[in-house]
Amino acid sequence: MEDDINSIAAQFTGAFREMVLKAYDIAQKALEGIQRGNKRPFIEHPLGVARIVSAETGLQADAVTAVFLHEANRFQGSTAAELNSSAMLKSFYGQFPEDIVNIVKSLNNISFITIQQTGLDEERYRKLIISYSTDPRVVIIKLADRLEVLRNLDALPASKRNPKVTESMQLYAPLAHQLGLYLIKSEMEDIYLRCMEPEAWRAITNNLKATEKEREALAVRFIAPLRAKLDRNEIKYTMKARTKSAYSIWRKMQAQKVPFEKIYDVFAMRFIIDCPPIRTVEHELCWRVYSLVTEEYEPDTSRLRDWLTVPKANGYESLHTTVKTPDGIAVEVQIRTVRMDLEAEQGHASHWAYKGIKSEEVLSDWLNRVRDMMQRKDAVEYEKMPPEMMKQVFVFTPSGELRELHAGATVLDFAFDIHSNIGVKCTGARVNGKMVPIREVLHTGDVVEIITGKNQKPNADWLNFVVTSKARNKIRQKLKEEENKAAAEGKELLSRRLRNWKLEMDDAQLAELARKYKFKINNEFFAAIGSGAIDLMEIKDFLSAGEQREEPLQAAGQQRSLKAQGESGSSDYLIIGSGLGKVSYKMAKCCNPIFGDEVFGFVTIKDGLKIHRISCPNAARLLSEYPYRIQKVRWAENADRSSSIASLKIITGNDMQVTNAVISTVNMFKASIRSFNVTERGRSEQEIQMTTYVANNAELDKITASLRKLRDVRQVTRL
Repeated sequence: MEDDINSIAAQFTGAFREMVLKAYDIAQKALEGIQRGNKRPFIEHPLGVARIVSAETGLQADAVTAVFLHEANRFQGSTAAELNSSAMLKSFYGQFPEDIVNIVKSLNNISFITIQQTGLDEERYRKLIISYSTDPRVVIIKLADRLEVLRNLDALPASKRNPKVTESMQLYAPLAHQLGLYLIKSEMEDIYLRCMEPEAWRAITNNLKATEKEREALAVRFIAPLRAKLDRNEIKYTMKARTKSAYSIWRKMQAQKVPFEKIYDVFAMRFIIDCPPIRTVEHELCWRVYSLVTEEYEPDTSRLRDWLTVPKANGYESLHTTVKTPDGIAVEVQIRTVRMDLEAEQGHASHWAYKGIKSEEVLSDWLNRVRDMMQRKDAVEYEKMPPEMMKQVFVFTPSGELRELHAGATVLDFAFDIHSNIGVKCTGARVNGKMVPIREVLHTGDVVEIITGKNQKPNADWLNFVVTSKARNKIRQKLKEEENKAAAEGKELLSRRLRNWKLEMDDAQLAELARKYKFKINNEFFAAIGSGAIDLMEIKDFLSAGEQREEPLQAAGQQRSLKAQGESGSSDYLIIGSGLGKVSYKMAKCCNPIFGDEVFGFVTIKDGLKIHRISCPNAARLLSEYPYRIQKVRWAENADRSSSIASLKIITGNDMQVTNAVISTVNMFKASIRSFNVTERGRSEQEIQMTTYVANNAELDKITASLRKLRDVRQVTRL
């Protein structure tokens, strides 16, 4: 172990070396006594990952330090939240730079991504892994971590090896390819072939071993006669000889249905010409090299691929051909310039693109910049995730279906994203198993189960906290539908009453009434009648008198006026017990009175009359200290019966089933849940605070009585 850490630390100097050694010391102590599945010390895993990170990806001391700290912290909890709030992780602050601790937290989050969440889809996984961190080093460290696991599959139980290899092939190899980590990508693919197709693996690798010396000799023989010709033509070039990986050979054998011997590009020679990036000059030199090669070796014209004259759709430019040596061996030859090679390897026509790997433009651009960063060994600034990616969160249904939403999206946004009918009936949700209200903001990785109620209806308040356009549009649509329905009912009701009264109303009178009630359009006026917000008797008085009243009429939702008790024909919300005349009033927020409650009025200095329940927590003080401000009040028989808000506190056992039972019980009545919050009170008890819309206190009493009958409900209190 000492030799391993010393060889890793030796790559760094000064404070960076000391930082790596300090992090290793923390990991060694934290992992002491812990073993891998093969009975080897677990510390071998972070050492192996650190070695790959430093030697095979080119990352610096900060990334190596993060590897050791992440592994030291990984057994400090059973969830990402527990790991990120552990005492050990908190101790890292102050000891190490903040960006390193943030990498550790991101690695903690990523380590809990499940196969169910990814669906073994590389695009979905790529979005998830990057959404957890704006630092590209996190992605690269995770690739190194997976490669170390694949190199030591014997540390896993036999039943988990093939699933781990398959997951790596479908999620990690494409990501390594896009980052330009071709050696890591090829090794992952070859491990997949070795585990999943062992017979094909043995046949291909044995063939490659058997022909290795032949290929080396062939490369020497192939270039020897061409070198003199190229020098005479004063062509500056670089030669690259490459052998296909076993997996690539196997894929081609499968696609073409041919044996190993028929794969012509197992061995290829690439000429990379150094010349000015002027297309006419580039094309001329490429064709000249082609001419020199085909003068020396017999070309197979059927395998000539001219992507110079007509580049591929993605911009790839090169000249490919296959030639035969005098001893009958086929060799693939690729001819391109330095610019073309750079474009193919690093630009928009890179290998991952023309092989058809799916990619999102913003994400791909960022990953390409990360790859460029990795190739700059002196880079100290790391490219952060583009703002476009930070505007998204990725959340899941209980079945594992991924949903992509705008940052700041709430439970209600998620419900509408699932289906409009679920959105309009949404009363709350279970997020990661915990009950939350519809306003709860979601975060990447959340598992969300929507709860609905048959009596739930959208209200205008919903528009204040949803952020997605789909949710906004559907809420407005449903509100409009409700308004139209109420308008139709109101229009029909008014028409019947006018017939009974033997009165008529012309368009001018309708317009005047709508204006007096402060409605811009007639539909809103009729809707207010349909919902009971406007008393039809006031309309009768208006039409009978044929003239405007002294005081303007008021619409629903505004402060209403109160009339003296005993005033005939009164249609106000409340009746006051003395002759105060008309005064404005409000419902006190400290006790939220609803129709049917025993109430009293308190005359305030600034807000007019406030209505309190007689059981209000403030009632005793107000009645004793300010008797001269108390006004007797009672509910009018024809009071507005629209829903009011009531709040309940429910103490229950700490059981998800009783929480579900509470919600189901409320939904049985003509009530809808406005908010729902669950707080644990120790291990065996929880407190539910719930606000609901109810018609009157009788309905609330029924709900309260039903809740008290539920098993494991210990206390129900109205707030």
